[in-house]
Amino acid sequence: MKMYRSLFQIFVLTSLAVFFLAAGCSQNTGGSSESPQPTEKAKPAEETIEEVESVEEIKEEPIKEALLNPDGPAMNQEAPAEYRVKFETSKGDFVLKVTRDWSPKGADRFYNLVKNGFYDEIRFFRIISGFMAQFGINGDPKISAKWSDANIEDDPVKESNTRGRISFAMSGPNTRTTQVFINFGNNSRLDGSGFSSFGEVIEGMEVVDSFYSGYGEGAPGGRGPNQGRIQSEGNAYLTQEFPELDYIKTARIIQ
Repeated sequence: MKMYRSLFQIFVLTSLAVFFLAAGCSQNTGGSSESPQPTEKAKPAEETIEEVESVEEIKEEPIKEALLNPDGPAMNQEAPAEYRVKFETSKGDFVLKVTRDWSPKGADRFYNLVKNGFYDEIRFFRIISGFMAQFGINGDPKISAKWSDANIEDDPVKESNTRGRISFAMSGPNTRTTQVFINFGNNSRLDGSGFSSFGEVIEGMEVVDSFYSGYGEGAPGGRGPNQGRIQSEGNAYLTQEFPELDYIKTARIIQ
């Protein structure tokens, strides 16, 4: 009898030990099931990024407003004595150095246009091989309309229109607005007509040389873009009818 009683006690103790061990394992598993929750809590970080991006987009609006007001203070600041402008284009980058003493009014106008993003996403619409590369009509007709008569007075010609130099285009005395051109060669003959250089390409002239010139002279004298239609229709016209034109991605003052 004692032997059977001992066996019965061993059986009871063993059963209790198995029961408590199983209960303990069940609690540990329950604790592990909660571990993914911190991952779920990380999602608001994405919302924060989106909020920051929205703020950055809002900050761009004053630049657009400045471009719609040529007479406003943002577009009439005096330029530094010297500054550099980096152009990122469809063919690569080039850098201009502008010297205000060469052409003060021209240097000031160019400085304010670049600083406020006027030249971003615009086309080199008139490329004449061996002569020059012309650009400066904004791709948004609402903006270009504001600048069509925003003339500045002429500056005396101090520096010649030689290779790599940049000057404002004009149709007569005191008609400079936003259009400029970079000389491919020695165009000193333009000096006598009042084209006042205000800067020069100091890096990447080979990029300027490579701009697409297949369309040649503009309409009506050639098969290239019509400036009147660029003014009224913007980049939509150029993209559809002159898709090979190279363009400026961004223009930024770097010094």
